[in-house]
Amino acid sequence: MSMAAPQLPVSLAANPKLSSWIKVSADGRVTVSPGKVEIGQGIVTALAQIAADELDVKIGRVQMVRASTARSPNEGVTSGSLSIQQSGRALRHACAEIRQIFLAAASDRLGVDADVLDIKDGEIFGPGNVRTSYWELAEDISLDRDATASAVPKPIAMRALAGHSAQRLDIPDKVFAQPRFIHDITLPGMLHARVLRPEISQAKLIGLNEAATRALPGLVAIVRDGSFAGVVCETEAGAEAALMVLRKGATWSVGQPLPDESDLAGFLKSQPLESVIIDARTAGAPGNPARTLRRRYTRPYIAHASIAPSCAMAQWNGDRVHVWTHSQGVYLLRADLALVLKLPVEQITVEHLEGAGCYGHNPADDVALDAVLLAKAVGDRPVRVQWSRADEMTHAPFGAAMAIEIEADLDAESEIVGWRHSIWSNGHAARPGRGTQPTLLAATEIANPFPRQISGNPPQANGGGADRNSVPLYDFPAWKIESHRLLTMPVRTSALRTLGGQGNVFAIESLLDEIATERGEDPVAFRLRHLGDERARDVIRAAARRANWKPAAKTGTGYGVGFGRYKNTGAYCAVVAEIEGDEDIRVRKLTLAVDVGEVINPDGVINQIEGGAIQATSWVLKERVRFDRERITSTNWADYPILRFSEVPKVEVEVIQRPEIDPVGAGEAAHGPVTAAIANAVFDCLGVRVRDLPITRDRLIAAMDSSA
Repeated sequence: MSMAAPQLPVSLAANPKLSSWIKVSADGRVTVSPGKVEIGQGIVTALAQIAADELDVKIGRVQMVRASTARSPNEGVTSGSLSIQQSGRALRHACAEIRQIFLAAASDRLGVDADVLDIKDGEIFGPGNVRTSYWELAEDISLDRDATASAVPKPIAMRALAGHSAQRLDIPDKVFAQPRFIHDITLPGMLHARVLRPEISQAKLIGLNEAATRALPGLVAIVRDGSFAGVVCETEAGAEAALMVLRKGATWSVGQPLPDESDLAGFLKSQPLESVIIDARTAGAPGNPARTLRRRYTRPYIAHASIAPSCAMAQWNGDRVHVWTHSQGVYLLRADLALVLKLPVEQITVEHLEGAGCYGHNPADDVALDAVLLAKAVGDRPVRVQWSRADEMTHAPFGAAMAIEIEADLDAESEIVGWRHSIWSNGHAARPGRGTQPTLLAATEIANPFPRQISGNPPQANGGGADRNSVPLYDFPAWKIESHRLLTMPVRTSALRTLGGQGNVFAIESLLDEIATERGEDPVAFRLRHLGDERARDVIRAAARRANWKPAAKTGTGYGVGFGRYKNTGAYCAVVAEIEGDEDIRVRKLTLAVDVGEVINPDGVINQIEGGAIQATSWVLKERVRFDRERITSTNWADYPILRFSEVPKVEVEVIQRPEIDPVGAGEAAHGPVTAAIANAVFDCLGVRVRDLPITRDRLIAAMDSSA
């Protein structure tokens, strides 16, 4: 049987020009230009390690270039924990081929066979002390050629940097207060702007008295285009003051009603729906159910809640515009800007700068269009726009609320013989650049508005959306998984870290724990008994061993376990949670084990798991978008509390090294398992099952009342 031809990694196949990834300079530098962006996950460092490893140069020679539509490969969006998987593989193969190209050129110059040459920190040497270098050959070699898939990356044993913790390349600037974040960048002649938006949901601007605002010193322009309005001023303080005055002169239409926050499940199940069967399995020998457990789990709308609000800059030069943004997808943002502006994409340059914590489709793309529209009114001066905290909490896309109902058929011994899992939720994806209509907020506000796009779900092949992680990893004999997507969207939703994965893992792992408890079986043993995947079993055993499962419970203390494999195809993660339960729940310790395949930077993996675990703890205990029937009411940190430093649990992470397996991302692996582990620990501590997130004092009381 003939062997299949080698295939290029996906990102390299889409961007095959080697020069778009790597440049080698005569001055001893290697410039790496990936299409993925740094959003705090340490990807810049891990990719530099991969390039340095494959090219045999010191990591200090590697200079990482920020993503830009003017020069970088188009790798779509930095999301889904796919950066190492996609960009890392592409970069490794590109560097392997570039190394081969330089060895061939050195062979010609030195008159020796390439097989006897070696490379050390870019110096190429061979028998008889013959030598040259990348730097000597750089000007004679053109990388303006397509990758061929002929080169084979180094075997694991020959990689010097992969598997070792390298110091983060982005940290020194942040520690020593160098301007790296977009909020801190100053462009020559820069103006400052703010946008006027309604407090009432989807209200339209029907009147604007500009007289008092025009009298303010330092005002450069008032911009209005339909319901889109804003001010441009010489200073940031001036822009804030001008917006306050302009708001007093604004009149708004009646908005669109919001759901009843106290009955989100009822709202989600009452709307027009698109229903899809995600997966089904029929038992070879159908079991004999003696009874059926029916449980419903809910999660609320969740905000991104980045510490700093979204920010962007834009500058026009004739009919061309340059945008600086912390968007996760510079090419996708450019596509939507082109639709709104009716410009060819070649006339728009979008360049990435780092921003505050970015956990999915936050307003980074929205504020970029705001900046572009406002800059259009002031000639060629750059304009900086920063959203307010209230704007961020009111107008950003949220993570979608979910209602999940599971029915488990149990036989007479309480073994699972059937499983049905149904999800009601808005779609979890409305990122820009993926359709014929823009999804940017201001695009729906201008005088000739684009329609407000109803969020959809990515296909299962890409991990799914509301249905992410809904198909059990456990060896149940039969199941049916359904997803019901809302065709209305009164609350704006899009991608938030894990999409539906957090909610589905919470639901599955909670019900499994309940069944194990009914059987009087240890929850860890119960899970292991239903798992055939050894990597899954290994992370559960590792977390349990490290946590000394199960410690003798003290009064007021509870322990719980949770497990998941992100998207059912990515990183494996298991968690043991230790909580204290008194007037409120306090998470004391989280012990996690994770398997991401080959580990490029162990410290980076641990950081990602720790960050995800802490964020999930905040989601579980505190976070919920609040609203009445007219407006979002959680517009500040008092009304949308997040976990404080004093409340952060101790987090221990064990990384299972599997260098023989291709790497996957770690950024979203912890959220679902941590959520489930905390909920299960609450039951262990207090004897009540809380099935509605967040687990607040009110929810605990309600759960106690319902179980009484």
